[in-house]
Amino acid sequence: MTTSNGELLGLAFMAFFIITLSSTARYYFKFFCFIAFSVVCAVGPVPLMLLRPRDYRNALIPAYLCVGFGKMLGASFTVRGKENIQRNHGGVVLMNHQSALDLIVLAELWPIMGRSTVVAKKEVLYMFPFGMACWLWGTLFIDRQNRDSAKSVINKEAKAINEKQAKLLFFPEGTRGNGDKLLPFKKGSFHVAVESQAFIQPVVISKYHFLKSKAKIFNRGQNIIKILPEVPCAGLTKDDIPELMERVQKMMQKEYELLSEESLSINNISEMH
Repeated sequence: MTTSNGELLGLAFMAFFIITLSSTARYYFKFFCFIAFSVVCAVGPVPLMLLRPRDYRNALIPAYLCVGFGKMLGASFTVRGKENIQRNHGGVVLMNHQSALDLIVLAELWPIMGRSTVVAKKEVLYMFPFGMACWLWGTLFIDRQNRDSAKSVINKEAKAINEKQAKLLFFPEGTRGNGDKLLPFKKGSFHVAVESQAFIQPVVISKYHFLKSKAKIFNRGQNIIKILPEVPCAGLTKDDIPELMERVQKMMQKEYELLSEESLSINNISEMH
């Protein structure tokens, strides 16, 4: 059986009609497009990346494309606090984690942070060809089931910060949160900061009011990324980590609340808390 042009047009119109009227269909459609396009953006430049493997600059083209496509879907970001970035030394960059759309946040930060890299679980490396692209732009992979391996990676991360002046980007919550409070921070990134005696650079992203996972809503929204001043870790030891974690989380929580309130106003949203 063959499908006529009229039938194809009918199916296309039906799909458009469903996506237009159903917020759930629109939610899944946008996420499908975002994930598919992100993979294409990451994998497409691989032949160019092979010319300089393990170089953070390999991610600049994918980052540029990801930001542009995010705007097409309605997820736009304004970056503040660029003056707080010191590119003459490495450090640990901490960000709050809300959604897969945080890839756009990473894409916004990558070109302005300088020599950047991220930490991912080892399983990502085997997700060919995406894992290969991640390896080519310098991702550090960690086996979370192996404590000895995790310690080894912490040492490698500290070495990257001090010898390569790299910025290591972390989501200290470890999992996605979309409430009014940040989730408790995990210790790993703070161990890296103290081990390397480096600076912590807190980065806060306003709440994604335009995105409601439980209700399956994905609207358009203007969001704020704010880069806060660095927090020095020189002279600190492992015993200081609990206090350091509490101090940084309070700082980020306060800014998260302020930015989220401002985001409500910018997007002209009335939200029940």
